[in-house]
Amino acid sequence: MTTPESRGDRSGPLPVITPCGEFDLESLPPLKAQIDAAVAAHGGVVVDAAGITFADSSFLGLLLATHQAADLRIAAPSATLGRLLSVVGADAVLRIHPGVQDALAAS
Repeated sequence: MTTPESRGDRSGPLPVITPCGEFDLESLPPLKAQIDAAVAAHGGVVVDAAGITFADSSFLGLLLATHQAADLRIAAPSATLGRLLSVVGADAVLRIHPGVQDALAAS
């Protein structure tokens, strides 16, 4: 279990990561590394998801695991990602915002 003290410094704005393209089990490791580094350094991350054209269950698993461990904010999910999140009900759990600025302004 992650304690608040181990989540990094929350005093500044969260970093924004902008993944683009398709994400599945094979293509996910570099994105996971970016998200893990942002969470370790800042306690959270904003994922600008507008450029995601495909996401499978491994991507969904990454989002849910990050949400459990840190301050994850998803900004502007593409229609493809929005459908996935809606179909599995993750849109009711994850913090989804219409745009990056909205996600950064949220507390």
